[in-house]
Amino acid sequence: MLKSLTLATVVAFAVTPAAQAAPLGMAQVEQTLRKAGYTQIHEIERDDGLWEADVSRADGRFSEVYVDPKTGEIFDEHDSRALLSTEQMLAKAQSQGLREIHSLERDGATWSLEARNARNQRVEVRLSGYDGRILHSERDGWLD
Repeated sequence: MLKSLTLATVVAFAVTPAAQAAPLGMAQVEQTLRKAGYTQIHEIERDDGLWEADVSRADGRFSEVYVDPKTGEIFDEHDSRALLSTEQMLAKAQSQGLREIHSLERDGATWSLEARNARNQRVEVRLSGYDGRILHSERDGWLD
């Protein structure tokens, strides 16, 4: 019994480190972008919980992309993934408990909006333009 419990504990720790890994730093984001084929990285900065980078491709096209610091996923409107429409994004946001949604705007392959969350707090939210999942949410002021 003790051996199986110990083995289960070891397996659990071996499987979960990626989920608990530290967020990517600037150097890691730069490496991720270079591996993805971006030839020049002009600027990298944190914005709304994500890394924002101005990049160029081998063909000379310039883009502004976002990188999720938890997963390393790159959000680039010029890749081959389909982007959700405004109506689809609103439906996704509402399905995640957001209401009184306003200021919805697409920013590359992400969307940002202001709304009220399930706790009735005003929040600013950034969502994936590919599947509508919340990438970052931040309370909008402390006096609601």
